[in-house]
Amino acid sequence: VDTLVMRLVDIMLCFPRFFLILTVIALGGSGIFTIMLVVGLTSWMGATRFVRAEFLSLREQDFATAARALGVSNLRIIFRHMLPNAVAPVLVSATIGIAGTILLEAGLSFLGFGVPPPHATWGKVLADGRNYLFDAPWLTYIPGTSILVVVLSFNLFGEGLRDALNPKLRERIS
Repeated sequence: VDTLVMRLVDIMLCFPRFFLILTVIALGGSGIFTIMLVVGLTSWMGATRFVRAEFLSLREQDFATAARALGVSNLRIIFRHMLPNAVAPVLVSATIGIAGTILLEAGLSFLGFGVPPPHATWGKVLADGRNYLFDAPWLTYIPGTSILVVVLSFNLFGEGLRDALNPKLRERIS
């Protein structure tokens, strides 16, 4: 199963995510649910690889080896020992993934492939404001700055979370 899933991930990663999304939107329309579904279906590959790598490294740690030597079941080792140790890196990765998804949606909307007009998105507002860049520059500066601040906030939150949840860093501070 592991090999099959990883080969599927490798195949999906061969295609640029942005162009894969554009292709699906061109074929299926650009409704809000279509956009959410396509972005969700194309964002799992990196997380899958990351979680797998995390579990493979945790599997070789001393605590997992000791638990196996004591005869603890694999299921208990996974849920009791490995999962709590894998949560912190996965949370950090998720915050950075959210920032990337915000940029992706803004890019799609800016190019006109995003959510249809009754719904406002920063990318659409930015695209509409570029026609008035010299007359009313705030129409592009405000949504552009908003995108920057939110994406930067998620990235900084992820880094702060990484530092707060890193046990090696906590030992160094003490």
